[in-house]
Amino acid sequence: MADIRVARLAKLITSYCLDVKKNDWVSISGDLGVSRELIHEVYRGILGAGGNPFIVPGGSDLEEIYYKEASEEQLKWISPLLEEYKDKLNGLVNIHGTTNTAALNNIDPTKQQIRAKAVGEVIMPHLMKREAEGKLKGVVTLFPCPALAQDAEMSLSEYEDFVYAAMFCNKEDPKTEWEKLGQRQQILVDWLNGREQIEIHGDYVDISFSIKGRKFISADGKSNMPDGEIFTGPVEDSAEGHVEFTYPAIEGGHVVENVRLSFEKGKVVKAQADKNQDFLEVMIATDEGSCYLGEFGIGTNFGIQRFTKQILFDEKIGGTFHLALGAGFPETGSINKSGIHWDLICALGRDGEIIVDGQALFKNGNFVLWT
Repeated sequence: MADIRVARLAKLITSYCLDVKKNDWVSISGDLGVSRELIHEVYRGILGAGGNPFIVPGGSDLEEIYYKEASEEQLKWISPLLEEYKDKLNGLVNIHGTTNTAALNNIDPTKQQIRAKAVGEVIMPHLMKREAEGKLKGVVTLFPCPALAQDAEMSLSEYEDFVYAAMFCNKEDPKTEWEKLGQRQQILVDWLNGREQIEIHGDYVDISFSIKGRKFISADGKSNMPDGEIFTGPVEDSAEGHVEFTYPAIEGGHVVENVRLSFEKGKVVKAQADKNQDFLEVMIATDEGSCYLGEFGIGTNFGIQRFTKQILFDEKIGGTFHLALGAGFPETGSINKSGIHWDLICALGRDGEIIVDGQALFKNGNFVLWT
């Protein structure tokens, strides 16, 4: 029996997140062997809206072959199809789902660095610019599958319930629920925009940075599903202080535990980890922008309260903040460019505070404006 929640998610993606119009060219990327049910429903929804769907098949097995066997020249190669893609695509759906979350664990991180740098120079800045201009809409989502459920330490049925509840797809009208959250987040964004200085204090963090001239954005399900955060791009040379990230940082199959970063004049000057230190150092050295912050985000989704090793969910946990090394979002005013955008998450806890121009935004476990 088909799960009605899959159909609700597909409708949410095509009508709310992307708002597909007639003749829109929309790509759908994902593993057909794992996420077939959702891919089919999204494909059907795009056709129903008059759009032109385009499937980009993927999978952890293909990634493993690529990174193990590709030469440096092949890692740097950008397909002419991607060149066409970046200029004409109207919508992009990226569906996470895999048979093996550890498929890239033993891949040489420098090979991933080479690829990230190549994509970062040619593709990523262009796509981010078009998205900021409103010419491209993209959404990242996830299909609950056994491998992801296992990482989250849940049964598949428990994980499905968790995923669809976080997306409000356990309700008859998910769109209305996202609009309600968007309204609450807009209160925070309106208060923040026009301010200049952020300070974060807590058991694991003591950092400050400038947001002068930068714009906060409410992430209400239009680009990620699930969503639930507000974010901006810090002034690139302004971060001062240190942070110990309370959750593991996961990228390209590598789990980096207990990451500790120190910043001076915006740049990472010290980086330590209890596991995969080498990978952390490689990531930070990817290019000129990878040792600076591209994003500061605050999780607002208090419906997500457990870590599942999926950044799509984990960075939205209510009462957390995240900092991203690398590329910033142009729509926030960020000018940082890089081949990476790596989110690292820290819990604020009951005693953590976010201070903005001397006034508390977050304290005692909640947003001051929401209490």
